[in-house]
Amino acid sequence: MAPRKPSNQPQRKPRRKSSKPRAAARTTHGARRFLKPAKWALVTMIWLAIGLGGVTAWYGWDLPDISRLETPERRPAVTLTAADGSVFARFGDYHGGSVSFSDLPPHLVQAVVATEDRRFFSHGGFDPWAVARAMVANIRAGTIRQGGSTLTQQLAKNLFLTPDRNIRRKVQELLAAFWLEARFTKEQIFAIYANRVYLGAGIQGMEAAAQRYFNKSVRKVTLHEAALLAGLLKAPSRYSPLRHPGNAKSRAEQVLKKMVAAGFLSAENAAAAPRRSLTLNRSSATSAHYYADWIMERAAAFVGDSKGDLVITTTLDRRLQKLATSRLAASLAGKGKQRGASQGALIAMSPDGAVRAMTGGRSYLESQFNRATQALRQPGSAFKLFVYLAGLEAGLDPDTQLVDRPINIKGWKPRNYSGRFRGKITLSDAFARSLNTIAVQVSEHAGRNKVISAAHRLGITAKLKSHPSLALGASEVTLIELTAAYAVIANQGIAAWPYGIIEIRDTTGSIIYRRGGSGGGRVVDRRHVAALEQMLQKTITQGTGHRARIDRPAAGKTGTSQEWRDAWFIGYTADLVTGIWVGNDDGHPMKKVTGGGLPAGIWRAFMIDAHQGKKIRRLPQPNRGGIEALIEREGWVGQD
Repeated sequence: MAPRKPSNQPQRKPRRKSSKPRAAARTTHGARRFLKPAKWALVTMIWLAIGLGGVTAWYGWDLPDISRLETPERRPAVTLTAADGSVFARFGDYHGGSVSFSDLPPHLVQAVVATEDRRFFSHGGFDPWAVARAMVANIRAGTIRQGGSTLTQQLAKNLFLTPDRNIRRKVQELLAAFWLEARFTKEQIFAIYANRVYLGAGIQGMEAAAQRYFNKSVRKVTLHEAALLAGLLKAPSRYSPLRHPGNAKSRAEQVLKKMVAAGFLSAENAAAAPRRSLTLNRSSATSAHYYADWIMERAAAFVGDSKGDLVITTTLDRRLQKLATSRLAASLAGKGKQRGASQGALIAMSPDGAVRAMTGGRSYLESQFNRATQALRQPGSAFKLFVYLAGLEAGLDPDTQLVDRPINIKGWKPRNYSGRFRGKITLSDAFARSLNTIAVQVSEHAGRNKVISAAHRLGITAKLKSHPSLALGASEVTLIELTAAYAVIANQGIAAWPYGIIEIRDTTGSIIYRRGGSGGGRVVDRRHVAALEQMLQKTITQGTGHRARIDRPAAGKTGTSQEWRDAWFIGYTADLVTGIWVGNDDGHPMKKVTGGGLPAGIWRAFMIDAHQGKKIRRLPQPNRGGIEALIEREGWVGQD
């Protein structure tokens, strides 16, 4: 086959496919690949925004009104006045007035910032770094040691929210913090915080705290004082410089170290600050606060749901209160320290039960526990008042003779303090000598239930055990109730319920409560009052209470519990009934302190001063009979 001849037409080059459509396709495909996730990202963001809005609405719909910061709220104030009208205590939020940021010393601002929120002036209300740091510290410690809340969050929580720990409250706290940051400057937020922060004991704000603790304005506090105030923020009660000076000092030193770490203070100045003198205003916490606390507990039942400020007029005699404080403190610091008695209590009342003075311990600053009203202790022989009353009501009389001898009640063998027995003896002598075997015989003769009934009738509310040892004061009672029981005898057998409130008024002068009525009526027959008073007088003139003798007629009884753990003296004159207890809070035995020793001495010293300038009066005893001859008879001195 012949080969084809070449054509004269120019040969066409093969058509190359254009790359533009492919590039366009790739572009379109790439755009689609980008737009799809972008679309879902946008959708996700929209839903997140909707979700966040929903969460904000859900947690924020019941958020308290946070637009009225300029109108601070406070708890109602209660003012307590003595019987003469003078003010001796106040309760409620204590405000010292508002201060601006420019009024605050720079070192106080730095102390608070270094301690509570180091990045306060740079964050927007929430500090993620602080949260992360707190989480790491808590994980390492294995417990909650630090918190990550900013100062703004603390302000939001304290002002608007409850102390509940849950997610709702935390979210609301954060929302309120953001609102504060948007509404106020940092300086304004800090000033609001300084004016509203609660610092314990009813103290509201830094200005009030400076006045209470240092008796000066916050504008004038020193570096060390500023560190003490900043230290209170962690735990106001634990670091109070008045109640816990050691804790306050240690905490202030920690604050100073934090100021050094934050760059606010040099190490040299931080070390020198605690060495400078520090004067605390101790006048705000006196022994009258034991009495004031007792009044506040009782006032709650009378004021109901009253929301306004109140003025309470009490039965307190400020002169007697001062005497009670000084006499008890001096005795505990002297003979009490030598004899191993670290605590004591004193209560004085009128025969009708009006409490004139109350000291619940050697120092209210050291301990607010009221040993006059709250401590249950064994009264020892001071309980024999009820035993002998039950015996009199069972037909015995002061001249009845019993035999002081060894006795055995189902294996229980009581013995006398001296360890000796005296044979036949009258009830009057046995009471004055505080013989235990006779008291047990009287109790068993009358019946233990009768003894318990007599104690309850005279005002003892504690549970009493029906055991032969009941006669020797083995059951526990409070000083205030035991003293009030003796007041019944001083009040001629008329019930003497201890009281301290005369009247309660609001700020308009309207009377909310006023004491009235005549009490509980007669609870002891006149004949038995006369017999008991004879025996109580003889205890002081010739018996175990001879160290309590004063320059006027008086009656009383000593009491000592087992192993010298508690020592008592309860006695009265025509004007005043006073009870004394000494011992140790942990029940540790004293060095053979009896009721006729240290307590009788305190009672005597207090009563002599308390009756200064008063006319000497006989005890208003009915059916006196031969009392004068009885108390003048030659006697003896006992030990209890």
